[in-house]
Amino acid sequence: MTEPAARVWKKIALFYALTLLFSNVFNAFVLFGGRMDAGNLLYVTGAMWSPGLAALATKRFFREPIADLPWKWGGARPAWLAYLIPLAYALPVYLIVWLTPLGGFLDADFLKRTAEQFGWSNLPPTLVLVLFVIFTATLGLVGKTSRALGEEIGWRGFLVPELNKVVGFTGVGLISGLMWAVYHFPVLLFADYNKGASAWYSLICFTLMVIADSFIMAWLTLRSKSLWPAAIFHGSHNLFIQSIFTPLTRDTGPTKYIIDEFGLGLVITIAIGAFLVWRSFARPEPTQ
Repeated sequence: MTEPAARVWKKIALFYALTLLFSNVFNAFVLFGGRMDAGNLLYVTGAMWSPGLAALATKRFFREPIADLPWKWGGARPAWLAYLIPLAYALPVYLIVWLTPLGGFLDADFLKRTAEQFGWSNLPPTLVLVLFVIFTATLGLVGKTSRALGEEIGWRGFLVPELNKVVGFTGVGLISGLMWAVYHFPVLLFADYNKGASAWYSLICFTLMVIADSFIMAWLTLRSKSLWPAAIFHGSHNLFIQSIFTPLTRDTGPTKYIIDEFGLGLVITIAIGAFLVWRSFARPEPTQ
């Protein structure tokens, strides 16, 4: 039986209202301190798990089984794609910045702090750099994905399948992307969740980037019929950009307008990826 569209939209509205309610409780603590550093990691974790909690509460309210969410493992191929796609769209941006006057590669102070933090002060700088990237790109994914899972139970596990009942793929990407972006606005505008560019510039770039990413993540979710690729994708995105590439980048002035989630570079590369999956989704899946 086809579910009435009015009921679907009511579920989406309740989910989003609960997401904003829950997340802004934690955002209030972040805004009180004005920073999103390690001291506020618990608040950030709470905010990131708010969409997941909202999804579970919404399913409960509408007397639907929580087991209906796409919990199943989607397969190895979507998981590897989810891990590698953020690397594929982020690395070109940072390579251009590192190799041009737009920025620089590796601040000596960062490498020194990293060596001290990991107990590698006696190792050669090149080995410190290599070990930092290897450890962060592998073990670091666990923590990033565990927090991202909270968001993805909500955004891709609940919201994307619900939207897919009432709008086409273009609508799924646009609507879920806008809802996801707005959820971040309080800390983007009133805390330090950007890299120093003006608020309006950061807001525009971040919103466009999130909408583009939403197309790729909706594609992964609907193709795999699983929320796990989106969780891995989200964790990988945060990992490579926030924990590896941006820390390895030296600011030369225009850098903050190009890199990270608030610069123009990722808007361009992720938009290319979004266009490719948008085109591919219109084609039927090959028969086995």
